Amino acid sequence: MPSAAQLQPSEQEYRRRIRAWTMYDWANSAFATTILAAVLPVYYSQVAGATLPSASVATAYWSAGLSLSLLIVAILSPILGTISDIRRNKKPFLSIFLTIGVVATGLLILVDTGDWLLASILFVLGRIGFTGANVFYDALLPHVAREEDQDRVSTRGYAMGYLGGGLLLAINVAMIQFLPGTWGPRLSFLSVGLWWAVFSIPLLRRVPEPPTATAVLEEGTNVIAASFERIGETLKDIRQYKELFKLLLAFLIYNDGIGTIIGVAAIYGAELGFGSTELILALLLVQFVGIPYSLIFGRLPSKGEKRRNFYLAFIILNLVALPVGGILGSRTLPADSIGAPPAPYLAEGDAVGQGLYPALDMAINRQGTWEETIVSSDLIGEDADATYLTTSDDEAVLTMAFNGEQVVLTYSTGPDYAAWAVYLDGNPLLDEVSGEPVVIDAYATIDRYGVQQTIKANAPGRYELELIATPSPSPGSTGRLLSLESAEVLPPAPESNLLLVLGLLIGLELILLGLAFLIRGIFTNLAATLDTKRSVLLALAVYAVISIWGFIINSVIEFWFLAWMVAVVQGGSQALSRSLYASMSPAAKSGEFFGLFGIMEKFSAIVGPLIFAFAVATFGSSRPAVLSIIAFFFVGGFLLSRVDVDEGRRIAREEDSQLLKPAASD
Repeated sequence: MPSAAQLQPSEQEYRRRIRAWTMYDWANSAFATTILAAVLPVYYSQVAGATLPSASVATAYWSAGLSLSLLIVAILSPILGTISDIRRNKKPFLSIFLTIGVVATGLLILVDTGDWLLASILFVLGRIGFTGANVFYDALLPHVAREEDQDRVSTRGYAMGYLGGGLLLAINVAMIQFLPGTWGPRLSFLSVGLWWAVFSIPLLRRVPEPPTATAVLEEGTNVIAASFERIGETLKDIRQYKELFKLLLAFLIYNDGIGTIIGVAAIYGAELGFGSTELILALLLVQFVGIPYSLIFGRLPSKGEKRRNFYLAFIILNLVALPVGGILGSRTLPADSIGAPPAPYLAEGDAVGQGLYPALDMAINRQGTWEETIVSSDLIGEDADATYLTTSDDEAVLTMAFNGEQVVLTYSTGPDYAAWAVYLDGNPLLDEVSGEPVVIDAYATIDRYGVQQTIKANAPGRYELELIATPSPSPGSTGRLLSLESAEVLPPAPESNLLLVLGLLIGLELILLGLAFLIRGIFTNLAATLDTKRSVLLALAVYAVISIWGFIINSVIEFWFLAWMVAVVQGGSQALSRSLYASMSPAAKSGEFFGLFGIMEKFSAIVGPLIFAFAVATFGSSRPAVLSIIAFFFVGGFLLSRVDVDEGRRIAREEDSQLLKPAASD
């Protein structure tokens, strides 16, 4: 049984435990940023999956691994959570999953070209470790923090996660830029494992194992059978926890919308024509800007916080000023400073404008002998078979006149393939870095379809593109085969001054801080009515505005202002949801109930993306799909508004008084 010091620690020890608990968010967020979001997905497709038939097949395998890991954790979470309640071993379970995640992540350093199977296995194990450990980490919250402190502690954890994950991601991006070959990303994976392990030590050392429930297993009773029995009893008595399960349902819906926005932000920005630099920097922006706003949201429900009216005024001013500022900036500032979409490239005479052209169409002037080849969708990983122009003629040439600046070629590689020499207007295209003529080498050890190469001219204009057959420069290659599927003339890239955009954002925030201070008195009465539930509802209102604004966004400056707006609410909404759930759950059953909470988080990663994909397929654009996400916030917010938090907390306290009384008096 726990000692009196564990049950009622000194104020100094209490603060140490809080710091140790929040430090784990700092530790494991490195996995979320580097492994889940930024580095490993790209590395898996371009390096580990380089020997797969196509990039789309690599994406399919990656998605399958992601789904498998989520399914395994969704099944295990409530079972192991319940066992941890019965056997009083939340920290041992956390340590087991932590070890699985750290070891699997560190071993990703072994993954090199073609090692997609090893990468898949290690990723699945790492994701199981990451999400499994989070179940028991979250379950410690009601035991670490007093009920009146849970909002602040939960949001502090998210703020620490933003800072830790963002710092290591920035370091990893630098490593990838400056280290040769694949060593940058591989050492980044190792750094995540080490970071995760080292900064988890304070939690393991400082936070004590919480007390167990009073139900003691009889000798010879199977603990797994007992856990299933208790889960069954909980579900059977669902009326007793009616308010808590209403909260779970609301969370499932609105968190689905939050997760979808996080998941599709980068691909949506890419679809709008924003470059990789803008997208990566926007991701880092959300990481670091989310730190202070998470802390602000943690203070909104606190009755003892004297500056609640100031914080509320600041949030509401952001809700209004960020969309207005972004839209006005996109309409009034010079287009080449704020990333407004330039006019499209149009066809000029025999030169095609921007668009996708199959090889049969783009070969306006063919030379050599060409044959039409249909490649099965089973090989290229797409719904429809692809048509390629294929030749083994040494004199083969493909020519296309285009109006634009960049052309993306989609072709095949393999052991029997030669290379293309690239000419523009009769002259060899020179590499911007080396100054050498550009040669597209199609030789590879394994057949692969759907490979892409971008051809970039020095400036926009009309060009005659020639692809001329040439022997592969790779050692040992004797291939003569050439195969091309399509050429796509890209639209003009938006131009923006990111320093100007960031300066406008910072300047606007400083103005809003001053204005919030001046008018804070207007919000005093409204701030007094805020509790945890209403603070989450405020965050969902901001997300609804984000969905509407995302529908009409059309410039880099708006994308950055929108990213800042996401940072305002992302950490706070999820952290307050966690603390609200913790306050309405019996502490003696925290493992079991946070196991159910974990299931809801996993399911919320499924429905939203499916609806988003359906909307894209229906309307042919991501814009209506972004707007459709607003339904999650309306429905989830409505259900959350119907939750009687006080009743849920009363039931949880009564349950704990019965289950923990003997332990407390021991």
